[in-house]
Amino acid sequence: YTVSYLGLSIARATFSSRYEGDTYAINGTVSAAGLGRLFDDTKGTISSKGTISDKRMTPQAFRADYTSGKKASMVDIRFSNGGVSSTQVVPAPGKRDPKNWVPIGDGDLKSVLDPMAATVIHADSLDKVCGRTVKFYDGEMRADLTLTYASKGSISVPGYKGDTVTCKMGFEPVAGYRKGRKALNFLKNKSRMLVTFAPVGQSGVYAPIRATVGTQIGPLTISAGRFEAVN
Repeated sequence: YTVSYLGLSIARATFSSRYEGDTYAINGTVSAAGLGRLFDDTKGTISSKGTISDKRMTPQAFRADYTSGKKASMVDIRFSNGGVSSTQVVPAPGKRDPKNWVPIGDGDLKSVLDPMAATVIHADSLDKVCGRTVKFYDGEMRADLTLTYASKGSISVPGYKGDTVTCKMGFEPVAGYRKGRKALNFLKNKSRMLVTFAPVGQSGVYAPIRATVGTQIGPLTISAGRFEAVN
């Protein structure tokens, strides 16, 4: 995948996923690229694993390790019994101001998906991909991502040529965030976010092949340079 801003590449990412029986594993690498490297030299690895039952992803573990210059960071989330059992963030977050911080409650971390599992949809067909709400948790923030049908289309990229479905994505922060934060308010109230999904072979899995996200400084575009299923 390439992330671009105003047509200029700022980051690159590569993801591979494996589905065996009722288990899944997703691994990826992310790095600044092109114009982005002039301002930030971030790079890292991401992994997610879990089980699949009744077309539902049930995560077991998520981990992200990344460096920005000489600064190293890590997020580790573990799951059990349908919810989050532990979260470790390095470096640890600073002290929160209780006046404007929305804390995570006891019930907020049930049936949530980590950032990797949240991007993958299990459905019977393209028609069934949109029309759902994804409960997202990244180690700090809990948010609801609502997918509603926008359009159907087709696409051709190395590894895939065929039909797609585009969903409009709504963003609703639930907990683990600071009230009044401009970037979150923009995503919730003003941003136009569209995600285009394509099937991953005959697996019943649908993954993003293109996305556009409106930000305060302009639209970001995420596009797949290669998208293919390998037996």
